Amino acid sequence: MSSEITTSLITFVEFYSTWLSNLSGELATFALLIAFVVLSALELIYPKRRLPLKQLRQSYRTNVSLFVFNSIVISLLSATPLLIMADRYSDRGLLDYIANPVWKALLSFLLLDLLLYCWHKASHHFDCLWMFHKVHHNDPYLNVSTAFRIHIVELLIITALKSAYIVLLGVDKSMVLTNEAILTLFVMFHHTNISFYCEKYLGLVVIVPYLHRTHHSTERHEHDSNYGAVFSIWDRLFGTLAEQEPLEIGIKNGSPQTVLGLVRFGFTPANPMPVPTAPLPAYELNNIKSMIAEAAYYKAEKRAFKPGNELCDWLEAKREIIRMVYGDKYIRQHANDSNRSFMRGSFTLC
Repeated sequence: MSSEITTSLITFVEFYSTWLSNLSGELATFALLIAFVVLSALELIYPKRRLPLKQLRQSYRTNVSLFVFNSIVISLLSATPLLIMADRYSDRGLLDYIANPVWKALLSFLLLDLLLYCWHKASHHFDCLWMFHKVHHNDPYLNVSTAFRIHIVELLIITALKSAYIVLLGVDKSMVLTNEAILTLFVMFHHTNISFYCEKYLGLVVIVPYLHRTHHSTERHEHDSNYGAVFSIWDRLFGTLAEQEPLEIGIKNGSPQTVLGLVRFGFTPANPMPVPTAPLPAYELNNIKSMIAEAAYYKAEKRAFKPGNELCDWLEAKREIIRMVYGDKYIRQHANDSNRSFMRGSFTLC
């Protein structure tokens, strides 16, 4: 019975891959446009969060305009850069060693999704990348159009990474077109302001709206998670999955909401870590202490609870939790004071 199911699944994937690969660029674009309209209608009729109509229109207008601007710039550089790379290098990459076209297509898509996961995570951990990526995060009204709020520099870097991936693997034009269509569809889907039955079960496999809302939280310890573009397995595998409903969407402090403002905003340095001015509320302090205690326990467990390492485990766990929540800059700026104040129960963070 299981072999029949597996055979049927492979047959379906093969049929679906063949159908997608035969789509022309124009037809794929039309299909994605239809998907955009359908998802927009769903979030207007069944929104997860009620968004102010005026601000929602502004968000759509800005995001669509930025998409048009980026498309024009990319077109000036090369009309179809990824397809051109595929046309030149499709017969000399690593995928050439795989004979079965279905497994070749599945592997190319999995590796592309893994590449984008790694890139997305890097964009959150390096200031030189976050300064451009923060443009995507500054939309306070998360909706399907937010998928296209990407700074032109980030888009160019992603295009370069995808080009290198195409050359290394030898991905052909049909697979490039198929992968890009599926990827765009999923990115639009998980930015959509909707919620639906069995969403959490689907989230066991792919990134769904409730997971990606966490990623767009204003709180750093929440938005530094759920980096996947299509599959959620990478976040589960590498320990970056978070499942919680954020209180606010966007980034802290004011930021521009116009196309030219966003282009300029991408060239401004990443926001510096705020300097603490008041003690943490007791409940936040207790939460951080609990996180540190749990991390210290796992470190001690890895050492087989060998005595004499308790303080070392605690301090290592403390540094990792504070770095995860507040970043490396805070660690460097407050390395001396924080150890003393935290041990006294008066740890001050903003």
